[in-house]
Amino acid sequence: MKPSDLNHPPANSADGDVPWDPALCKDLIHRLWALREQLLASEQRFADAIARVGPHQQPSARNLVHYLALRAHDLRPLQQQLAWLGLSSLGRAESHVLANLDKVLGILHRLTGRPWHDRSAEEPLGSVRGHQLLQAHSQALLGSVQRERAVRIMVTLPSEAATDRALVRGLVAAGMDVARINCAHDDAAAWTAMAGQVRKAARAAQREVKILMDLGGPKIRTGPLPPGPAVVRLKPVRDALGFAVQPARLRLVPEGTPVQPDGAQACVLVDREWLKRLRVGTQIELTDARGKPRRLLVVEAGSRGALADTLQTCYLTPDVALTVKGTNGRKRHATYPAGIDPLPGALHLHRGDVLHLLGDEGAASDAPADEAPQQIACTLPQVLAQVRVGERVWLDDGRIGGVVRHATPQRLAVAIEQARDRGERLLPDKGINFPDSTLSLPAVTDQDHQDLRTVAEVADLVGLSFAQAPGDVQQLLQTLNDLGGERVGVVLKIETLRGFENLPELMLAAMAAPSAGVMIARGDLAVECGYERMAEVQEEILWAAEAAHMPVIWATQVLDNLTRTGLPSRAEISDASMGVRAECVMLNKGPFITNAIRTLDDILRRMAGHQAKKAPLLRALRAWTTTAPPQPARPRRRAR
Repeated sequence: MKPSDLNHPPANSADGDVPWDPALCKDLIHRLWALREQLLASEQRFADAIARVGPHQQPSARNLVHYLALRAHDLRPLQQQLAWLGLSSLGRAESHVLANLDKVLGILHRLTGRPWHDRSAEEPLGSVRGHQLLQAHSQALLGSVQRERAVRIMVTLPSEAATDRALVRGLVAAGMDVARINCAHDDAAAWTAMAGQVRKAARAAQREVKILMDLGGPKIRTGPLPPGPAVVRLKPVRDALGFAVQPARLRLVPEGTPVQPDGAQACVLVDREWLKRLRVGTQIELTDARGKPRRLLVVEAGSRGALADTLQTCYLTPDVALTVKGTNGRKRHATYPAGIDPLPGALHLHRGDVLHLLGDEGAASDAPADEAPQQIACTLPQVLAQVRVGERVWLDDGRIGGVVRHATPQRLAVAIEQARDRGERLLPDKGINFPDSTLSLPAVTDQDHQDLRTVAEVADLVGLSFAQAPGDVQQLLQTLNDLGGERVGVVLKIETLRGFENLPELMLAAMAAPSAGVMIARGDLAVECGYERMAEVQEEILWAAEAAHMPVIWATQVLDNLTRTGLPSRAEISDASMGVRAECVMLNKGPFITNAIRTLDDILRRMAGHQAKKAPLLRALRAWTTTAPPQPARPRRRAR
């Protein structure tokens, strides 16, 4: 039988009358031996990198190199032929590549009457040992797992975790296994306090909870913008027909008092003597910032302030006079609201606009006046000189996209091509991605070097943001060793296209750490590689990590709606169930985070019986199991 005949087997093959085809088996043996030689040759090429990993990681490093050599070929025709013969198609060989290949070769040799001797001494590990190594490496990095759940739950701590003991205890009780501290927020004192709260809560719960400190890294963001106008909008709740059904409420407090809405939509400061004139039922008259006449009705008044309601939308600025009539009904008394914070500055961008990214906030634009470009600074100005005309730029997690039309070391002119029809608002401190550009940036910034002092003192593992090259990992490990943090595990955050493309080299470099893992940072990574390619990219990361016996953290927007609003979307429940293929799933902070932890815990426990990494588990499907055998149908009576 020729390989091309595989999809058209002999007509009587299903009856078992056709013996094993010697020609096909011989061809397969020849091709598999050639593949085996390529795996061993690849191991020789990576010998230096393998030698640099820790002794406990040597088998995993060899297996990773074997897997990369295996996947350098299109194996689909070979897989079809092996499957037709009833042999392993190498589709689940990630954790033990050479051993799986040798098993198939051994069976083919036996089928054709050829001699075969055991080759396990040449193999890094077998199928059982490969699974055991992944479990051991996961426990070393992420800690032990809870009963009936093989996947850990990581939670990003809010700032309140530094002081709120009940909050942290609630997270641990709900099922948090790893606490994530984001070094892009707060400071070293707060991080130390957070770590202390987690340790206390874990001891009280009598279980282990690891602490991950996530370095900020060279995050490229939009710079500050001039503040917007100081304005307060009061907007009543309206029904489907536009009628106001609940008034907008404004709190008025005397000057010198803290501005606290306390149940009202907004709070303003007013003159103390003017405030004393207010009584329940007093009407406050004004002409709002749009020139609209409005009235507020006082519904509560006292020495410490008043509450006033309105059934009309109203805009207040510091220039809007609030007026009440005197006791005689003639004289009018006015005050001006204070304590109104300005709105955050924002740019409004539409398709066809030109946005100028500046290396210096004061840099002038030389664009023609009729283009009226909008400008915003870039927090890492050195990247501008590394970007070329024609390369893409994404802003605010991919909500806004454009192409560089003009480039200088101090300024990029970006033609906006991606935005909603109504336009987009671009705010300060939003991410900027250059997926087509080759950027040379330090993975460990000066700020990261300072933060690593706290990492070495209080953390169990550290997240390396924007890991792109092996040298980035080596620099991190050297810094940790210098600071006495040689016990700290390393998590490679894969969030750039270059980091994904260099993933094998990054993994081999990270294997020099006492423990190591990979985080699929799906937010930035989706922007960098394109949303349409994201599913493919995360699959490849999962496969490579399993070949390296390296635990994976499934991150970004898991149960995001549930965490923020208390109600999950259907799509995010399905997405969360995919987390069972990783060793850890990360949840972000939010007001309903405890509910999200419990929901994720339930999902992961249910899915544990159906999926293990890439392999489906054939658990009994109880939903369709009947308790009694089907009854035979009764014969029908003939109608008379």
